[in-house]
Amino acid sequence: MRIDAHQHFWHYDPVKGSWITDDMQVIRRNFMPADLKPLLDQHAIDGCVAVQADQSESENQFLLDLANLNPWIKGVVGWLDLTADDLQEKLEHYQGYPRFRGVRHVLQAEAYGFMTDPKFVKGVAEVGRKEMSYDILTTENQLEEVVQLVRQLPEMKLVIDHISKPDIRTASYAHWAKQMQLLSEFENVNVKLSGMVTEADWNSWKKDDFSRYIDFCLEHYGSQRLMFGSDWPVCLVAGQYSEIYELLEESIGSLSQSEQTDILGNTAVKFYQLD
Repeated sequence: MRIDAHQHFWHYDPVKGSWITDDMQVIRRNFMPADLKPLLDQHAIDGCVAVQADQSESENQFLLDLANLNPWIKGVVGWLDLTADDLQEKLEHYQGYPRFRGVRHVLQAEAYGFMTDPKFVKGVAEVGRKEMSYDILTTENQLEEVVQLVRQLPEMKLVIDHISKPDIRTASYAHWAKQMQLLSEFENVNVKLSGMVTEADWNSWKKDDFSRYIDFCLEHYGSQRLMFGSDWPVCLVAGQYSEIYELLEESIGSLSQSEQTDILGNTAVKFYQLD
């Protein structure tokens, strides 16, 4: 099964979407399943994982309702306050939704110390105990703290979104690579080959800009810990869906068929327990 392991849906709201700046006008509109399905079909992709774009429980229900109506939305990564006193109750509630597969918080917006606060770490661990996964959304400048977090979560399923957002625009590499190599030593850590074009020059990126980042991930994580994600519709600020898909397809074209199959679906199916 071929899977786009990272995309979003939303009804555009200028308050909820305040992160969509003036130079991102192209995504200041609604993006719904009817917009995505033709793109998946065009590339023979069987389904997707819808990831939260708003930090609210109403977002969870919005995505679960869409998944109910569209069986090709194979999984939902929602949001919960992992420091809340009623976290156990909330997790048990969402266990009643088979497509609720994981949780994410926009850690890239948080101050140093947030993700290693004992209460937050305990919350992430509780997600794992409910057989759900956790998506880690950070920038390269937060990777030292990510290493500290991961050390405390040795058994649960974790995935680094958007290869932790190295500043591809300026060809930043050494610090990112050092920390990502440390993370690769934890076998429970996976990586999404996603969100890269929005870290490059939106108007003039080329395939070669991403080669060493992708090659690094292949070398240190291997195909069974890597998964494709389009980051649609956010990617549209820098490229069309086809360009994002073809960039990755060309980048992994020299791999064996089984390795390509891992990245384009098998890893996501196993990680998120999709059916």
